[in-house]
Amino acid sequence: MSALLVAGLLLLLPGLSWGSASPWRPCTDLLPLDFLSLVLPKGGEALMGVRMVQDGGARGLRFTGPPRALSFPASQLFINCELFPQEFSIVVTLKVARVAPKKSEYIFSLVEEDTERMLMGLRFSQDRLHFLFLGPGGWERLAFRSVRLADGRWHTLVLAVSGPYATLTVDCGMPLDLANGKPFPSAFSTKGSRFYVGSRKRWKGLFSGLMQQLVLLPGSDATPRICPSSNPRLAVLSVPQALLQLPIKSPGTEALIYPYEADLRVTLGTQPLCGKTELGQLWFDTLKRGLFLCDGGAWVSMLQEKERLDYVEDYQDLYTNSETFDVEVFQIPSVGLFVATANRDSKRGSGIYKWSDGKLEPYQNISTWEAMAWKYFTVDKKKFLVVANSRGKRAGDRELSVIYKWSPRKLRFLQYQSLETHSARDWEAFHIQGEDFLAVANHRQGDNNHNINSVIYKWNPGAKAFEVNQTIRTSGAYDWEFFTAGPYHFLAVANTFDGASTQIESAVYVWLGGTFQLFQAITTFGATDWEMFQIGSRIFLAVANGQKLYRKGPSVYNLNSTIYELNMATKTFLMFQDIATYSAVDWEFFTLGDEKFLVVANSYDGTSYSLNSVIYRWQGYEGFVPVHRLPTIGCKDWEFFASTEGSYLIYSSATEPLSKVFRLKTY
Repeated sequence: MSALLVAGLLLLLPGLSWGSASPWRPCTDLLPLDFLSLVLPKGGEALMGVRMVQDGGARGLRFTGPPRALSFPASQLFINCELFPQEFSIVVTLKVARVAPKKSEYIFSLVEEDTERMLMGLRFSQDRLHFLFLGPGGWERLAFRSVRLADGRWHTLVLAVSGPYATLTVDCGMPLDLANGKPFPSAFSTKGSRFYVGSRKRWKGLFSGLMQQLVLLPGSDATPRICPSSNPRLAVLSVPQALLQLPIKSPGTEALIYPYEADLRVTLGTQPLCGKTELGQLWFDTLKRGLFLCDGGAWVSMLQEKERLDYVEDYQDLYTNSETFDVEVFQIPSVGLFVATANRDSKRGSGIYKWSDGKLEPYQNISTWEAMAWKYFTVDKKKFLVVANSRGKRAGDRELSVIYKWSPRKLRFLQYQSLETHSARDWEAFHIQGEDFLAVANHRQGDNNHNINSVIYKWNPGAKAFEVNQTIRTSGAYDWEFFTAGPYHFLAVANTFDGASTQIESAVYVWLGGTFQLFQAITTFGATDWEMFQIGSRIFLAVANGQKLYRKGPSVYNLNSTIYELNMATKTFLMFQDIATYSAVDWEFFTLGDEKFLVVANSYDGTSYSLNSVIYRWQGYEGFVPVHRLPTIGCKDWEFFASTEGSYLIYSSATEPLSKVFRLKTY
């Protein structure tokens, strides 16, 4: 018998002396004392405030109170005497999603009934576990730091106490020792006291998670009895039978002994992650009105209303500071949906609008200098918005594009970093292998030099800033488009003009060895935009061709824009479909239900800016066919967005201080 067990036996023998021959009886049988079994009723009746929950392949109890119901007198355990053992172990298996900052929750407590004074308690906070007891000199506390239990996963902990020594083992890992506390009192009377499971007899501090196991083992360290374990997070010493075999039916009835449920969470909004930890969880897509179940790897549709586009209606006139070259739609979680407009007039700057009660309302104004584009992105949960300024503040000044950072306190974007650019037309943000990048499309330097470097920046976590990572030679660059295909990362640039002609090569680059290298050159005509989209396993790239021009010859604005498809056999993009456009400057791909669409921004036909922009619907073998023609004026950019009110398209006008929002009516 170990010294720890012998010491425990001696402590359980009140009045015993070494010379005594009188018979003795221990306070307990030194067997595991299962607290949870003591609070669960016998005979199959339900207990108010207790529910069985299955989550993560295990079952536990959820307590909703009242705290008094989840208790039992200490005399049920300490039958032959009233002394609590000086050496003991407490084994707990629990699962907690979260704990509010500066709050704590109780696993159990021992409370004196007459005075309601707590004699002992085990509680935890965000990153600590506390064992408290009332010693001869007052309250004592053993605090284990850096113990994070509220992470949404099952954990089994063993707290072994022996005099002034305490050891905590979590999930059969390396033990944490504390030897600087006061000794646990050797004569700890439990007379007239009561154990409370999941509380300290109060609503405040009530345990909010799931509990599968709560065991007191007198006179022994329980760690060797349960560790090592094939499943250390759910290591078992003594678990109530009701939690091991479900469903349990009461004799002669069809009812479950205890209320039973699965710990099912329904996530709303944009598509969340779906992995092993989300197995069995539900996601309700508020945009598509669909219910999806996570199978551990992907979201499987259970119930979805199939939307079909019926017609498009004029919904809102958005009056902007000046002509608008680009709109950027983005969502800030818990704040709302926003639209940033890149406006030409430097005196008035550019606007940010917030979606409120089904309309876009002015929210913030930012100083810009002939802004051409906005890009919203995140880095380590920080939210940024970068503008492409196409000129300096004053003639002759350096041209600086600016990154703004969202302030959760002020609920505004504040200036964060400036980067020198050259008539910048576009920004693209992307992630590769855990690193964050920004690419700027530098259009020209000075009045005539279009053959210059565009720059790819990489986020430096130490400096907390973007730094130059790579330069790529471009010709009147107008747009960057980043996309992935299988394990490969691509970056496509739309080259517009080389100083003599718009009939030049735009390029697709692939990420190899830490840099982008040329993958394919594609002849384009004043290209202003690339749009990548995927239908099933097929990957497409659509280019917006703006105009044909060679030296001082006439410009041609009525020309085809082209959709290319990635051919896996030849490992190249091959022409899939030509579509007649009029100085196209943008493509936008979107889906409604099972239907896929492309909308093109037709901006100019050589005589007028008042043109129809066209929505095309995917029809399989036929490719994209026109279904709706929308009157636009100097259309420069299209963006699709959806809210709880429905689905929308917004376009920006490069010739009028008026952008428009269209609502997509479905049936």
